[in-house]
Amino acid sequence: MKKDIEFPKNENILMAIAPSEFEQWDVFLINRGSEKIDNLLVTSSGYGYDEKGEKISTSTLRHFYDNFASNSVQEVEKIDPSVFHLNNEFWVSYWIDGQLYDRRFVFVPESISLKNCIFVSLLDKEAVLHA
Repeated sequence: MKKDIEFPKNENILMAIAPSEFEQWDVFLINRGSEKIDNLLVTSSGYGYDEKGEKISTSTLRHFYDNFASNSVQEVEKIDPSVFHLNNEFWVSYWIDGQLYDRRFVFVPESISLKNCIFVSLLDKEAVLHA
């Protein structure tokens, strides 16, 4: 049962969204820990309401990586500014030394913007960072 599964915290996984070419933005996963990560699954989706108050959502995208080195960065996907008015949610599940970890990142509406960018050393560029 899910209640029997222990999900310890891991603060070494971060998400960053950085501006790129052609008015697009890139989504990155950052492993600032000293452990290699195995079987990394990232799902992304957007959800919220339109100006009429009706529920809207994006498609769910899934990305899988066999392993993710320590102190490294993985580009996950491109994200279009047309969805920045939505909650942009990323679920990340992975294994470290036989232990399952699960983490949820939510970029709230309008939080992905140039004014919220800070310098992220592992990316060597400015990005909106979610720790």
